[in-house]
Amino acid sequence: MNPSTTADTIATICARGGSKGLPGKNIRPFNGKPLIVHSIEQALACSGIASVYVSTDDAAIADVARSAGALVPYLRPAELATDQAAKLPVIEHLVQHLEAQGRRIARIVDLQPTSPLRETADIAAALSVRPQAPLVVSVREASDNPYFNLVETAPDGWMRLSKGAGKTRRQDAPGVYALNGSIYVWQRAALAHAAEHGLWSVNMGVFEMPRWKSVDIDDLDDFEFAEWQALRHRKATP
Repeated sequence: MNPSTTADTIATICARGGSKGLPGKNIRPFNGKPLIVHSIEQALACSGIASVYVSTDDAAIADVARSAGALVPYLRPAELATDQAAKLPVIEHLVQHLEAQGRRIARIVDLQPTSPLRETADIAAALSVRPQAPLVVSVREASDNPYFNLVETAPDGWMRLSKGAGKTRRQDAPGVYALNGSIYVWQRAALAHAAEHGLWSVNMGVFEMPRWKSVDIDDLDDFEFAEWQALRHRKATP
């Protein structure tokens, strides 16, 4: 179909070349292929996604991404590739570039390349869980709970429980979740708004993922733990 008349769902993957926690991590071999390739292949295999785009400032990452089937329309401008650059303006920059070329975009599925343990089924489920929500974010059950064992310093200098009056059993506390960074499903207008006003300026639904799929690789310890999880669950699959 002509992209000027059809609004599509696309996937975006943002991958800088200058990682300090684990240099070169986005193309470091993970479970038999460069790390970023796992996210690209997951998105390409999702029937609800029309195209997969990578935003990077690094030529080596761009080459790997193209070889895996992703589209890399440009190398990211330097001002969007610093440690201080926020991610939402990077995604918005890419989407605006595509729209300037005549692409009509309805939804954007942003996938973190450092979350290789998600599966295509997770992406499809996140797309369908609340399809009209401005934003759907993937989460995991939090390890700690502000109603049970998260504390903070009160104005009087003493330590207090963060929320509520305290529960004697964790099971009695309300469930809380942590963003795992793996999947963000944006409506186009919501992305534009959040790029200017911040993530928490839009309403969001949640898609819960298991803890083992929620590993976010930042350093070598994370990388090796994710490799162990991948091996463990591959062995457990019949």
